[in-house]
Amino acid sequence: MNPVALSLAAFLPTAALLAITPGLDTALVLRSAITGGGRQGALAALGIATGCLLWAALVALGLGLLLAASQRAYDLLRWIGAAYLLWIGIGLVRRPRAQFLAQAPADSNPRAAFASGVLTNLLNPKVGIFYVSFLPQFVPDAVAVGPYILLLGAIHALLGLLWFSVLIAATRPIAGFLRTPAVVRTCDRLTGAVFIAFGAALALNARRP
Repeated sequence: MNPVALSLAAFLPTAALLAITPGLDTALVLRSAITGGGRQGALAALGIATGCLLWAALVALGLGLLLAASQRAYDLLRWIGAAYLLWIGIGLVRRPRAQFLAQAPADSNPRAAFASGVLTNLLNPKVGIFYVSFLPQFVPDAVAVGPYILLLGAIHALLGLLWFSVLIAATRPIAGFLRTPAVVRTCDRLTGAVFIAFGAALALNARRP
């Protein structure tokens, strides 16, 4: 199979799992939809996707320059990213939450809903660290790193929008389902296992030739 096809086949289910895992983004969309209706929920979701795309663009540019400039700097960043993923993953597996974050900001102004979605991502450096740690592992050999990172970021943002559309369409029953402790614990443990696996892979993988 084509290396790009293999990469996308591995990336899609993993990104989908991460997109549906309850967290601050989920809470923001749910609360915006509950308090302001479907339009506000959609604007919050669009803002979140925009923030993800901006982070992907920053990571694509920075990582491309880093790969070209310094093996030592790349290795340092790789170890930092691996440590972050392992730390988060082990924490999720050992101490899964009983409920997702319910205190996401909301506003009756549609523009504020969009802005909250963007800022939820842009003001969270963990998103950037996560993109640096996670997305490069799916870049096949002989592919331009920057554009491919942007593609993966766009796919992740699109999957998030699809999931948020489901949430908005059935806000109240799904919100209740996502608040079920067993569901939240299962999602946290699954996500933690994914983080641990990719953290270990990142620690063991050297720079591509």
